Amino acid sequence: MGSRQEKKPHVVCIPAPVQGHINPMLKLAKILHSKGFDITFINTEFNHQRLVRSRGSDALRGLPSFRFETFPDGLPTPENLDATQEVTSLARSLEDNCLGALKELISKLGASYSPVTCIMADLLMGFTRAAAKELDIPEFFLWTSGASSLLCFEQFSYLLEKGLMPLKDSSFAVNGYLDTVVDCIPTMPGLRLKDFPPWIRCLNPGDEYMVEFISLQMERAKTAPFSVIVFNTCHELEKNDTFDTISSKFGPCYAIGPLHLLEKKLVDKSLASIKSNLWKEDLECLEWLDSKEPNSVVYVNFGSITVMTSQQLVEFGWGLAKSNYSFLWIIRPDVVIGESAVLPPELLEETKNRGLLASWCPQEQVLSHPSIGGFLTHNGWNSTIESISNGVPMICWPFFGDQHPNCWVCCNKWGVALEIDNDVKRDEVSKLVIEMMNGDKGNEMRKNAVDLKNMIEEACSCPSGSSMANLEKLVDLIQTSAK
Repeated sequence: MGSRQEKKPHVVCIPAPVQGHINPMLKLAKILHSKGFDITFINTEFNHQRLVRSRGSDALRGLPSFRFETFPDGLPTPENLDATQEVTSLARSLEDNCLGALKELISKLGASYSPVTCIMADLLMGFTRAAAKELDIPEFFLWTSGASSLLCFEQFSYLLEKGLMPLKDSSFAVNGYLDTVVDCIPTMPGLRLKDFPPWIRCLNPGDEYMVEFISLQMERAKTAPFSVIVFNTCHELEKNDTFDTISSKFGPCYAIGPLHLLEKKLVDKSLASIKSNLWKEDLECLEWLDSKEPNSVVYVNFGSITVMTSQQLVEFGWGLAKSNYSFLWIIRPDVVIGESAVLPPELLEETKNRGLLASWCPQEQVLSHPSIGGFLTHNGWNSTIESISNGVPMICWPFFGDQHPNCWVCCNKWGVALEIDNDVKRDEVSKLVIEMMNGDKGNEMRKNAVDLKNMIEEACSCPSGSSMANLEKLVDLIQTSAK
């Protein structure tokens, strides 16, 4: 017992290998390191190489007590080494091919450094359960999205059993059927079928597998022998009744977010420089923002996975142009399906004095910049909670995954956002941008966002904030669970 206490507990952190999941897991890993844990952060080999290209090899050297390791994702090397991997193929390969490599790596870590005393895995990395069980290591789960979205994923089986999903054919996606209200989650009254993660509609290749995959991860989390879920949110934001519902289905849960705020408070300079953006950041956009008036710029970013047609891209562009507001627009090279992301020359000419295009940016710094007055977003959770944390209202264009329930919560529960139709039209884009930036509804949204910002900051205050208190409870639990 005494020798165990003399050594730092060794936590292995395993994110799902996509940008929006790597970011919060790395923040959690750095926070745990600040609390005295030895950390090994495990990326897939593909994403590790992307990080090296975007940030340089020195950026991932870490410390003796904070190191990076890799395992293969089982997929063939793609032609474009910096494009986001296709989600269904990636999920299938992780499930089918990665258990052996992970077990071998964990054993190697125990021999090279110190025995692994805890696995902190993304809840969607379900194959890790078998490794934890076989190696007799306690495992904790990180749900990288909001608490409400977990309840939506958990209801997949209910929607299937009731015959509400999948859609009978593609006409049901446009005939009003998706507006059907399904009051199956008490904490989300008025939830429509269209507000559930869209895989359940089973209209696209791979959707059926993703429904099976998600349902399997939900069941694994519920039946794990040591089921503890960590959330990148705070109790005040999503309310106790949401967490009570989750606890009744899954077991203990700890809201210790927003992680980016705790990171700023707790992580020292030796780790603060380690970042996780898979694309090289354009830092010139921060200088450009410095030249703009407070609350005058629309920030546009649809995240790391969202794709659109070239027509949708053009409609967004002309909508922004017609609004007459300045905008910073992040356009990934792979954002348009099967084509290069190119805007018409006449649009670029019209907006050259008030629009800036970039391929990627340091989003936390952008959203905290005083010139940002609104955010046109896909509603990934990182973007959502970073926007709220800075009191920035949103226009929501959800694409897949948790983004639809996040959009519902922002629009219907918190009153900080407006939703835009999937069938993008420039006039609607322009109208919503103008409303968000200076309309009556937009001003109300901004006030609500600032109220939430203040509430979140209180949750992350030392030492009495709810997220800080939950972090201490989590740290104690990890320490006592160490073998």
